[in-house]
Amino acid sequence: MSSKGQIAVISMVRNDTFFADKWISYYGSQFGYKNLYLFVDGLDQTLPQQAKKINCSQIPHKKLKRAQGDRFRARMISSFAKTLFENHKVVLAMDIDEFLILDPKSDFSLSDYLLKDFKTDSLSALGVDVGQHPELENSIDLDKPFLSQRSFAQVSDRYTKPVIAFKPITWGSGFHRVKGKNYLIDPQLFLFHFGLIDLTTVLEKKKNEDVFKSGWKGHIDRRLQLYGALQKEFPQAGDEFFEIARKKLNTKRKWYAPNKPASLKGNTIIKIPKRFYSLV
Repeated sequence: MSSKGQIAVISMVRNDTFFADKWISYYGSQFGYKNLYLFVDGLDQTLPQQAKKINCSQIPHKKLKRAQGDRFRARMISSFAKTLFENHKVVLAMDIDEFLILDPKSDFSLSDYLLKDFKTDSLSALGVDVGQHPELENSIDLDKPFLSQRSFAQVSDRYTKPVIAFKPITWGSGFHRVKGKNYLIDPQLFLFHFGLIDLTTVLEKKKNEDVFKSGWKGHIDRRLQLYGALQKEFPQAGDEFFEIARKKLNTKRKWYAPNKPASLKGNTIIKIPKRFYSLV
């Protein structure tokens, strides 16, 4: 079996016309399209253009508030992921706007790297929350790589997620933690979050009635603070801050949340290193 047949990837999507096909193209090229499993949340939803390339299932939508919905998705995907270990060595699960990237300095492909013997149940990548600089960058062009059009990001504990499973595990809401397990951040893996990569798209989503009724408006308002940080803070060199952030996130915990990292303090805005620009 080739390396592309040994790694499965799962996500769920609703109210998206922006990320799903990019998700399919990226992970399909990394691991093989037939190893992708996408749940479309709602029988009223439009399927991604590339849905027929992958294992795409359209399911009835449950009307739940944001926190309830997060828990439901985590339980459902954790349960489904356990069945995939019958034929796969590694299972990845993430939100539709999250992209796992191996540092281009590595001599491995992403698939070969993940098939190394890690001797752990799960693994996290360092979270990098990419946003459109309101003053310096234009709207995103979907026909070009995302990172060729965005230069700034925030290194984020919220997106430093254990999205990689080597054994059946149970993820917490939003894949931010693994229940009953510790947290290990790999030194060469990054989880790039692109939810705020295009300001116009975010503002349009905020107006969506379904988004408003399900309690996502407040979450989006809090997330929009990234744009202010991009304008206010002087960006640090990415590679230098990556090392600092990993050490802090791997060791610092809050007493009530010992299996996920504590928040980073101070200026966490970075300039994305140029070697990443063509990857997604």
